[in-house]
Amino acid sequence: MKYVPPKGPKRGVSIYSYSNFFPQGYTLEDCFVEMQDMGAHGVEILANGHIDGYPYLTDAFLEKWNNLCEKYEIIPAEYGHWVDNRMWADRELSIDQCVEYLERDFKLANALGFHCLRTKLGVINDDLDPVENWRDLITAATPAAEKYDVVMLPEIHLPTILKQQMIYDYVEYIDKTGTKAFGLNIDFGVFSPKPNWDGRVRYSTPEDLVPLLPYVKCCHAKFTSMVPDDDLLFREEWVPYPQIIQVMKDNGWDGWMVAEYEGRDRSDLNALHEALHKHQILMKNCLGY
Repeated sequence: MKYVPPKGPKRGVSIYSYSNFFPQGYTLEDCFVEMQDMGAHGVEILANGHIDGYPYLTDAFLEKWNNLCEKYEIIPAEYGHWVDNRMWADRELSIDQCVEYLERDFKLANALGFHCLRTKLGVINDDLDPVENWRDLITAATPAAEKYDVVMLPEIHLPTILKQQMIYDYVEYIDKTGTKAFGLNIDFGVFSPKPNWDGRVRYSTPEDLVPLLPYVKCCHAKFTSMVPDDDLLFREEWVPYPQIIQVMKDNGWDGWMVAEYEGRDRSDLNALHEALHKHQILMKNCLGY
């Protein structure tokens, strides 16, 4: 019987979690085997790291991809890519150049079955504020996004928090234009009170999600440290998963939470597998499925 994903928050895995092992011969199929064992059905890939021959799509890779997704009941959840508009030190890419690169990825993502794209825009400072002309860029790319039925999702990631001007600007743009080709990806690290790399402690509460959920199309279920828990078997040491998931359920959010592991032992494959399994158990126990 073909897997049919439930309505509501759903469990997946970002293959970014396995990135340390791809240079050592680890494969997409190895990842999919683990995902099936964990009961995780949604996958995020990074275009330039996990597609053979990127930025081109070969018939051989497309056939392999489709066969693997069918065999292991994996659903394309999110496609990670970049707008590298600062690839040169002395100038930025033009809008037309950005759109050309974006449309290339839109077409490729569509062929692989992805609808949600984690589209990283260029940033201008350590607070991850986007390039000043991001509105012009998104507006120019929208016709191509609509053509290939994809939605561009900038990742909301620490040190950004949910009550910040950047987020208000994104939401205002979506409301003003009525676009269906632009939304948000929330990284759960924004809920962690753990000091950031620069020593600052900035974080959001799960309740801060509520007004943003209509704009959120996919989430990075960030985690770094799994510890025992009397009620849920395991919990994430820094991120309040039960409260986050309850807010999502209470407000009828429907989308994928792709697990993104950034713990200290990412270079140990056994430790990575153990951490991912514990994290999936946590999310399953919070969801009830």
